[in-house]
Amino acid sequence: QVQLVESGGGSVQAGGSLRLSCAASGSISGTNCMGWFRQPPGEKREGVAGFSTDTKRTYLVDSVKDRFTIFQDNAKNTVYLQMSSLKPEDTGMYYCAAGHSTAGCYPYFFRYQSWGQGTQVTVSS
Repeated sequence: QVQLVESGGGSVQAGGSLRLSCAASGSISGTNCMGWFRQPPGEKREGVAGFSTDTKRTYLVDSVKDRFTIFQDNAKNTVYLQMSSLKPEDTGMYYCAAGHSTAGCYPYFFRYQSWGQGTQVTVSS
């Protein structure tokens, strides 16, 4: 079992920045992918970013490229999502996820098996 705890959400005006954190504990040795997903109000959950803890490669969906980055602090078993130039459409509940994949860590749902409880991000115009 992997436990994931997100933090760092909040309310910000459009154009602002937030950094989300995801602290992982438990059986993390069985995972090699860490990711972020979000669920806008009234919509389905969608992938945002992925990170391979093996290769350190990052994956970002098109809507957040050039604005978001994902990175890891190995010593703290923590993965971060740095969000800049935020837009109202970035509003939603953001979830951290962990999984194992032999084909990269793009944030497809099927690659991620463990989930955090989420942290809310609200971007106002």
